[in-house]
Amino acid sequence: MKIRCVLATAVAAAVTAPVVLLSAAPAFADEKPAAQTQNAQPTIEELEQAVALAQKEYDAAVIAVNDAIEFLEEGIEAETYPTKAAVIETKKAAEAAAKTKTEADQAVVDAQAKLDAATTDEEKAAAQTALDEAEKAAQEAAEAKTAADTKATEARTAHDDARVAQARKIGLLQKARDEAKKKLDDAKKALADAEAEEGEEPGGECVPEPKLSAVVSGLPDKVVGGTTENFTLRVTNGTDKTMDEVYPYAAVHAFDDKGLKELDSYLDLEFSTAENPNWRDADLLDGSSVGPLKAKTSVDVKLRLKVDADIPAGQGAAFATADYVNEEGSCGGYPDLDHYEFQILAKGSDPGEVEDAEGKPGGTDNTTGQGGTSTTPVNGTSGSGSGSSSGSLAETGSSDVLPKVALAGGAALVLGVGAVVVARRRNAGANA
Repeated sequence: MKIRCVLATAVAAAVTAPVVLLSAAPAFADEKPAAQTQNAQPTIEELEQAVALAQKEYDAAVIAVNDAIEFLEEGIEAETYPTKAAVIETKKAAEAAAKTKTEADQAVVDAQAKLDAATTDEEKAAAQTALDEAEKAAQEAAEAKTAADTKATEARTAHDDARVAQARKIGLLQKARDEAKKKLDDAKKALADAEAEEGEEPGGECVPEPKLSAVVSGLPDKVVGGTTENFTLRVTNGTDKTMDEVYPYAAVHAFDDKGLKELDSYLDLEFSTAENPNWRDADLLDGSSVGPLKAKTSVDVKLRLKVDADIPAGQGAAFATADYVNEEGSCGGYPDLDHYEFQILAKGSDPGEVEDAEGKPGGTDNTTGQGGTSTTPVNGTSGSGSGSSSGSLAETGSSDVLPKVALAGGAALVLGVGAVVVARRRNAGANA
C-alpha cells in the first residue's frame, strides 16, 4: 500500500539507527542493529507472469487427470494391456480345462456302464481296464482344471490391483490439480489486488506533509506504577488547504531499565474526542478520524495513560503522527514518528520534580480534565521527538539507562502496524 510510504524514513531510522529516533545513550553509542531490508513488492508484469505460469501448471494438471481417467476406463481394459491379456488367456485356459474335465468325467460314467453290462470274463476284464484309464484321465483333468482356475484367479487379482493403483494415481493427480487451481486463484487475486490498488490512486502518490503535525502535550517525564496520567494529542493542519479526513495516531511502548523485558502489557492508553467523549482503548486510535480539518486549525484528542501497579521500573515512550485522505483520493501524512520519553517508577516511588513533554514543570495529581489541554501553538510545525528545535521531547535525565535499541525497535513495530491501519483507511475511503 502507498499510503504510508511517506513514513519510510521513520521506519529506517527506528530500525537501522536508533540514535536518530532516540537520543543516544553512552552505553549504546557505538551499537547499531544491523539494517533490515524489506522485499520489494512484485510488479504488475511479474504478477502477470506468475498468473501465466500458474495457468500452465493448472492446465497440465487437468490434462494429467483426464488422461489418467481415460486410461482407467479404456487403456487398462484393452486386450493388449498385460494384465488384461493375462486375464483373457487364463480365462480361456480355465474354460478349456473345465471342458476337458467334463468330458473325462463322462468317460468314467460310460466305462462304468460297460463294465456293468459285461457278461463274460473277457468282457469284464477289458471294461475294467477302460474304467481305470478313464478314472486316471478324469483325475488328471480335475487337477488341470484346478491349476487353470488358480491362474485365472491370480490374473484377475493382478488386473484388479492395476485398476486400484490407477485409481489411487488419479486421486493424487486430482489433489495436485486442486492445488494448482488454488495457486492460480491466488495468483489471479494478487494481480487483481495490485491492479485495483493502482487504479484507486486518483489523487496520485501519497506525499509527505510536514505541516500536518501531531504533538503531545502534558505527558510527564516520570510516571509511577498504579497512577493515571492525562495528556493531549493536538493535531494541526498547518497547510493552506482543508484536509477532508484526518487520522491521528498514538501508541506507547516501554521496556524495563535493562531493555530485556517489554512492559507494554502494563500500560493502557485510552483516548477521547469532543464528538465521542467516552474513553476507548487507543489501539492505534481505533482508525478513528477527527473529521475534516480546515487550513491553519487544530483539534485536540484527549489521551489517558493507565499505569499498572505491578509495573517494574523502566523507560517508555509515547509515539505520535498523523495522516490524511482527501475525497478525490489524494493522501499523505507527517513524514516522521515523533516520540516523547518518560521514566517509569515502581509503585509508591516519589517522582520528585516532574516536567511535561515540553520540558515545563508540571504536577502529577492529574487534576486536569480528560486529557487536559495542549499549549502547543497552531503554527504548523511538529514537536519532533527526533531532536527538532521545538523541544517536544521530554528531557528525562535518564538517558544513561534508557534501553535505546529496545525502544527504537518498538517504534519500528508500532509504525509498521500503523501503516496497515492507515492503508485500510485509504482503501475504505476509496471504496466508499
